[in-house]
Amino acid sequence: MTDYSYETDVDVRLRDIDFMGHVNNAVYASYLEQARQAYFVDVLGVSLTEADTVLATLEIDYVSPIEAEEDVTVALRIPELGNSSLPMEYEIRADGERAATARTVQVVVDRETGRSAPIPTAWRARIETDRN
Repeated sequence: MTDYSYETDVDVRLRDIDFMGHVNNAVYASYLEQARQAYFVDVLGVSLTEADTVLATLEIDYVSPIEAEEDVTVALRIPELGNSSLPMEYEIRADGERAATARTVQVVVDRETGRSAPIPTAWRARIETDRN
C-alpha cells in the first residue's frame, strides 16, 4: 500500500447499503467527506464548517465492493500544495484491502469576494508537519 500520512475509521451504516448488499457507490463520496472533516479537525485544527473552502474536484476509482460487515478505513495525504488549492489523495480500505482510490481538490475562498484566497500559513505548516 502507498504511504498515506493520515487514516480514519468510517462506520458503515445500514442506509449505506444498496439492493446488491454492497455500500452504494455514491456513499464513497460521503466517506471521503468524513475523512476530510477528520483531517481538517485533527491536523489543521479547524472544522470544514469553519474553513473557508469549497470542493472543486472529486474523482473516484472503484476497485472492489465494500460489504456491510467490513471495517472501513480512509487513508489520505496531501501530495502538494498550490497557492489556494489543497489536493487530497485517498485510499478507501475494507478490512485492510483497497476498495477505491480517490482525489479531491479543496480551494480556499474569500467569503466576501467568492474568489480564491491563499492557503493560511498555519495550515501550510501543519500539513508539512503531518507529511513528515
